[in-house]
Amino acid sequence: MITIGAMAAPRTAEVEPLGHPEPLTAEGLLDLPQQRLDEVFRAGTSATIPVGRGSGSVIIKPGRQLARVLNTVLTAIFWRGKRFTPATQDLKNLVSPFAVPAIRAKVYKQASWYDGAECVVLDYSKTSFVAGWIRDEIREVSPGLYLGLVYGVGRLFGGRRRIAGFALTFGPGGGRSEG
Repeated sequence: MITIGAMAAPRTAEVEPLGHPEPLTAEGLLDLPQQRLDEVFRAGTSATIPVGRGSGSVIIKPGRQLARVLNTVLTAIFWRGKRFTPATQDLKNLVSPFAVPAIRAKVYKQASWYDGAECVVLDYSKTSFVAGWIRDEIREVSPGLYLGLVYGVGRLFGGRRRIAGFALTFGPGGGRSEG
């Protein structure tokens, strides 16, 4: 069940994954089918832009065992998460097994390409030669847990197309910023 708070209050997602009342986690998101992930994203909030380091989970082929395998492999060898810096309104991805900060994106709020509601945009178009064709959108779906959509942009994608998802998990007290 997804519950949306009062109109004046920020939206929050309360999800019972697969019918079990459990806290929403990055691991749990891997098990949800795409339609459920879309509901969770839709119910999320952009009230806060994250601060500091968020551990990443790659979401490809959600709701299948393959999702867990892909997440394990891709986060071990390629992408470890993101580090947000509010002072410069940007982030750097943490890549390689050593979590090297690289691949910068500008961070701001804007209407989502997914549903038109506000989201936090991670825009690589003017900051990265490597990932300039990527736009990420995130919303907080549980305290310290952000669900992200990855869009490919350009001729290769027929304009723009959603190509993957991800989650970012921030430790206690982390991931909070007004903005």
